[in-house]
Amino acid sequence: MQVDVVTEIEIPRPRAEVATYAMDPDNATSWYRNIKRVEWKSPKPLQVGSLLAFEAQFLGRTIAYTYVVKEMVPEERFVMATSEGPFAMETTYAWSDTANGGTRMSLRNRGEPSGFSKVAAPMMSGAMRRANAKDLERLKEICERKA
Repeated sequence: MQVDVVTEIEIPRPRAEVATYAMDPDNATSWYRNIKRVEWKSPKPLQVGSLLAFEAQFLGRTIAYTYVVKEMVPEERFVMATSEGPFAMETTYAWSDTANGGTRMSLRNRGEPSGFSKVAAPMMSGAMRRANAKDLERLKEICERKA
């Protein structure tokens, strides 16, 4: 069973500001509650092909995975996919303008769990959705404080 979770939020800040902050791996531990560590595996700056190692807590387990940046369209779309980890996962950020001058951000995680994760996929989807909603709320709070 495939996992495909999309979560959205409206942030009352300009798209450039939200996108720049959200896609900077050095900020990930400040707005992602479950990400405990990020390590650059390739030289800065962030670009297509960059490798980033993450360590996270999810469903009571520590998981380590490496993402490769697949796509970067400034202030529109950012896509990373696992190159190493417990199962194949792709994470997509997308940003668009709102009518009031703010930003709509969507966070999508999709992948194909394997092993025990495959059996737990329905539970994982719900847990991911809840975690992503909290993470986007935290990102919103951070962006509002920077105003």
